[in-house]
Amino acid sequence: MSDHLKYTRNIGIMAHIDAGKTTTTERILYYTGRNYKLGEVHDGTATMDWMIQEQERGITITSAATTVSWEYKNQEYRLNIIDTPGHVDFTVEVERSLRVLDGAVAVFCAVGGVEPQSETVWKQADKYMVPRICFINKMDRSGADFFNVINEIKEKLGANPIPLQIPIGAEDSFQGVVDLISNKAIVWDDESKGMHYYEGPVPEDMLEIVDEYRTQLVEGCAEEDEALMEKYFADHNSITEEEMHTIIRKATLEMRITPVVCGSAFKNKGVQNLLDAVVSFLPNPYELPPITGVNPETEKEETRKPDSNEPFAALAFKIATDPFVGRIAFFRVYSGSLESGSYVLNAGTGKKERISRIFQMHANKQTPISMIEAGDIGAAVGFKQIRTGDTLCDEKHPIILESMSFPEPVISIAIEPRTQDDVDKLDIALGKLVEEDPTLTVRTDTETGQTILSGMGELHLDIITDRLRREFKIEINQGAPQVAYREAVVSTVKHREVYKKQSGGRGKFADIEFELGPADEGTKGLQFINNVRGGNIPKEFIPAIEKGFKAAMVNGVLAGFEVETLKVTVLDGSFHSVDSDALSFEICAKIAFKEAAKKAKNVLLEPVMKCEVTCPDDYVGDVTGDLNKRRAVLENIDAKVRYQIIKAHVPLSEMFGYVTSLRSITSGRGTSSLEFSHYQETPKEIAESVIFKVRGY
Repeated sequence: MSDHLKYTRNIGIMAHIDAGKTTTTERILYYTGRNYKLGEVHDGTATMDWMIQEQERGITITSAATTVSWEYKNQEYRLNIIDTPGHVDFTVEVERSLRVLDGAVAVFCAVGGVEPQSETVWKQADKYMVPRICFINKMDRSGADFFNVINEIKEKLGANPIPLQIPIGAEDSFQGVVDLISNKAIVWDDESKGMHYYEGPVPEDMLEIVDEYRTQLVEGCAEEDEALMEKYFADHNSITEEEMHTIIRKATLEMRITPVVCGSAFKNKGVQNLLDAVVSFLPNPYELPPITGVNPETEKEETRKPDSNEPFAALAFKIATDPFVGRIAFFRVYSGSLESGSYVLNAGTGKKERISRIFQMHANKQTPISMIEAGDIGAAVGFKQIRTGDTLCDEKHPIILESMSFPEPVISIAIEPRTQDDVDKLDIALGKLVEEDPTLTVRTDTETGQTILSGMGELHLDIITDRLRREFKIEINQGAPQVAYREAVVSTVKHREVYKKQSGGRGKFADIEFELGPADEGTKGLQFINNVRGGNIPKEFIPAIEKGFKAAMVNGVLAGFEVETLKVTVLDGSFHSVDSDALSFEICAKIAFKEAAKKAKNVLLEPVMKCEVTCPDDYVGDVTGDLNKRRAVLENIDAKVRYQIIKAHVPLSEMFGYVTSLRSITSGRGTSSLEFSHYQETPKEIAESVIFKVRGY
């Protein structure tokens, strides 16, 4: 194992919107010497929020990568850091970042605690088995409560948070922390912008609480190891800091505990300790199990160890467009090494790609490097066709690594260029944006000829249209946001479809008998069952039938919306020895779907959002009354200090412009977040009005 890997950490900063992720990252850049001055989100000067839309709105939209160095115990560590967005509309950025990271820092607001998007990103980290540490930020804010956040992490996230620090004071009186491992107080110096801090004895008024939590920590460490347990029983103070570090690290990597530290990034307190915790308790690439993939030639499972001598394997997790260097592919190297100018195999397309240059990224700035090794994160340019989720590997040792799954869009808008000259420019621009963002889809409405953009929310589509205007200089007209409804078949019908076409010479013939109905619970897309016996339909035509039904599901019979799930059981059929071919059966299946679906009972499904509204106590009645008018199903109301959290499920169609409405109800003091939950049947009157509107009645 190379020292380079041993002292490398690939980490992500993740949290709910406004918990302070970007501010924390900016302080990391400052204290590691990467930046010489502090960047602030509210001033639009944050290095990691480099997009103009991010600077104007004060939010993170795209995940930004950087590399810093941090010295700990006389050893230089290299940290690859990805700052991710907190807004649910950009959750794909968190998903693809966590897929390639080894560890994560979950940032929580000391006032807000565990918020909706905190739960989402925590689940995503669980999905990819990413060890993490918690940073309770904003300890200087009014209403900050360290121990309440610890309880929420335990109850709402089902985690096992272990405090490694206790704050000294809170709100305006927050000065520093007591480190439970070293049993010392750490106080930051305001004049040096937190660059310097002082260690001293535990304050007198905190001795009791510090002793209680330190005893719990030491006992927990002793229980992990028999030799330590004996040592502890012999002398309660005999366990060393080094032994505690080793045990805490082991339990963190096994995901049995989550260490918790605290501070105030904005007030420059606690960030150095956070960096120490990152290098102490989060894994290096070598400590992770070897990555597993499938050899496309043998279809057998293979593994790759994080070693520079292994065959090259990397995963492209993000595509971006830079005005100067063109398309950039961000990739994580799992094994082997890659030199700039060399060729790799894109296992996704089966084609060779030349990587002309390799960069190390610092937000939107690139530093050229000649080579990249296992365990590192870099960016490549000069390729022809690489998409998000593609595996790049050694030509002689092909492997396909597990890709990523992305949520379905729930909201759409129609757009068109204002001038005829911009039609081609718009196609090119949309192609680039779709390549960058897998949750953005573009289609052309066959009836109106309009271009339909679909995304994760109003903000998502707002950013996309803004980018079209600013980056690509295309003036567009856009329609009002539309809900991405779905259709479902809810009764089973039997149907026979015969497709014949004779136009001189060889004709077309296909005959299918099948059952069409609702899919089994838990199934997504098309559930296709082939029950044809006796070779009545040759085996080579069966995939064409499946392909035809899949293609037909894009447009349902009610109003042309996509059919969410469907079960098709092919029972019988016939073919012609000359006129039948795969295309005939595919066309026959498309026609068959339309005819059979008309005979079955169909319903319209609408997207339902998980909504969380935070407002002062005085406005709860008005907010819940307004939600009830929007067909909300209230789940529960949690009380916090001076405000309430209302949780509900609400149809998306009722929530357009809700932020403005909430501001007016609560005099600007209420906040809300929406996250896609599920699809459910639309009430009859509303379904009828949607269908009438779509059909143009």
